[in-house]
Amino acid sequence: MLRAALLGLIVAVALPVQADTLLIERVGAEPAAVPARGLSSAEVQARYGAPSSRLEPRGGQKAQWPTINRWVYPAFTVYFERDRVIDVVANKAVASELGPKPAR
Repeated sequence: MLRAALLGLIVAVALPVQADTLLIERVGAEPAAVPARGLSSAEVQARYGAPSSRLEPRGGQKAQWPTINRWVYPAFTVYFERDRVIDVVANKAVASELGPKPAR
Protein backbone atom coordinates (compact mmCIF):
# COMPACT_ATOMS: atom_id res chain seq x y z
CA MET A 1 0.00 0.00 0.00
CA LEU A 2 2.72 2.44 1.02
CA ARG A 3 4.85 1.36 -1.93
CA ALA A 4 1.96 2.01 -4.39
CA ALA A 5 1.29 5.44 -2.89
CA LEU A 6 4.98 6.33 -3.09
CA LEU A 7 5.16 5.19 -6.71
CA GLY A 8 2.06 7.25 -7.55
CA LEU A 9 3.60 10.32 -5.92
CA ILE A 10 6.85 9.89 -7.86
CA VAL A 11 4.98 9.56 -11.17
CA ALA A 12 2.79 12.59 -10.37
CA VAL A 13 5.85 14.72 -9.65
CA ALA A 14 7.96 13.44 -12.56
CA LEU A 15 5.42 13.87 -15.37
CA PRO A 16 5.01 17.67 -15.18
CA VAL A 17 8.79 18.10 -15.04
CA GLN A 18 9.17 16.56 -18.50
CA ALA A 19 7.89 19.30 -20.81
CA ASP A 20 8.56 20.53 -24.33
CA THR A 21 10.24 23.84 -24.95
CA LEU A 22 8.79 26.12 -27.62
CA LEU A 23 11.28 28.28 -29.44
CA ILE A 24 9.59 31.67 -29.05
CA GLU A 25 12.82 33.66 -29.39
CA ARG A 26 13.10 32.66 -33.05
CA VAL A 27 10.05 34.73 -33.93
CA GLY A 28 12.04 37.91 -33.33
CA ALA A 29 15.14 36.64 -35.13
CA GLU A 30 16.28 38.13 -38.42
CA PRO A 31 14.47 36.25 -41.21
CA ALA A 32 16.68 34.26 -43.57
CA ALA A 33 16.72 34.96 -47.31
CA VAL A 34 14.14 32.61 -48.79
CA PRO A 35 12.34 32.43 -52.15
CA ALA A 36 9.40 34.79 -52.53
CA ARG A 37 5.91 33.57 -53.35
CA GLY A 38 5.18 33.50 -57.05
CA LEU A 39 8.71 32.69 -58.23
CA SER A 40 8.99 29.89 -60.77
CA SER A 41 10.92 26.71 -59.99
CA ALA A 42 13.55 27.76 -62.58
CA GLU A 43 14.03 31.11 -60.80
CA VAL A 44 14.37 29.38 -57.43
CA GLN A 45 16.97 26.98 -58.81
CA ALA A 46 18.88 29.84 -60.47
CA ARG A 47 18.98 31.91 -57.25
CA TYR A 48 19.41 29.18 -54.61
CA GLY A 49 21.00 26.34 -56.57
CA ALA A 50 19.80 22.76 -56.79
CA PRO A 51 17.85 21.50 -53.76
CA SER A 52 19.44 18.88 -51.51
CA SER A 53 16.39 16.69 -52.22
CA ARG A 54 13.12 16.80 -54.11
CA LEU A 55 10.27 15.06 -52.32
CA GLU A 56 7.59 13.11 -54.17
CA PRO A 57 4.77 15.27 -55.61
CA ARG A 58 1.42 15.26 -53.81
CA GLY A 59 -2.05 15.87 -55.21
CA GLY A 60 -2.96 16.17 -58.87
CA GLN A 61 -5.59 13.42 -58.84
CA LYS A 62 -8.20 15.88 -60.12
CA ALA A 63 -7.98 19.16 -62.02
CA GLN A 64 -9.09 21.11 -58.93
CA TRP A 65 -6.31 19.47 -56.85
CA PRO A 66 -3.07 20.88 -58.27
CA THR A 67 0.19 19.00 -57.90
CA ILE A 68 2.30 20.19 -54.95
CA ASN A 69 6.07 19.73 -55.26
CA ARG A 70 8.49 20.14 -52.35
CA TRP A 71 12.17 21.00 -52.62
CA VAL A 72 14.33 20.68 -49.52
CA TYR A 73 17.26 23.06 -48.97
CA PRO A 74 19.48 22.99 -45.86
CA ALA A 75 17.66 25.87 -44.12
CA PHE A 76 14.16 25.71 -45.61
CA THR A 77 11.67 23.71 -47.69
CA VAL A 78 9.99 25.30 -50.72
CA TYR A 79 6.43 24.31 -51.68
CA PHE A 80 5.38 24.71 -55.31
CA GLU A 81 1.88 24.58 -56.79
CA ARG A 82 2.56 23.34 -60.28
CA ASP A 83 5.60 25.52 -61.09
CA ARG A 84 5.16 28.48 -58.69
CA VAL A 85 6.27 29.01 -55.08
CA ILE A 86 3.29 29.03 -52.72
CA ASP A 87 5.14 28.80 -49.38
CA VAL A 88 8.55 28.45 -47.76
CA VAL A 89 8.97 26.79 -44.34
CA ALA A 90 12.09 26.86 -42.14
CA ASN A 91 13.50 23.41 -41.37
CA LYS A 92 13.92 22.15 -37.81
CA ALA A 93 17.41 22.06 -36.27
CA VAL A 94 16.73 18.59 -34.82
CA ALA A 95 13.85 16.17 -35.31
CA SER A 96 12.56 16.59 -31.73
CA GLU A 97 12.37 20.39 -31.98
CA LEU A 98 9.01 22.14 -31.66
CA GLY A 99 9.59 25.18 -33.81
CA PRO A 100 11.51 26.50 -36.82
CA LYS A 101 15.24 26.12 -37.25
CA PRO A 102 17.17 29.09 -35.82
CA ALA A 103 18.42 31.76 -38.22
CA ARG A 104 22.21 31.82 -38.35
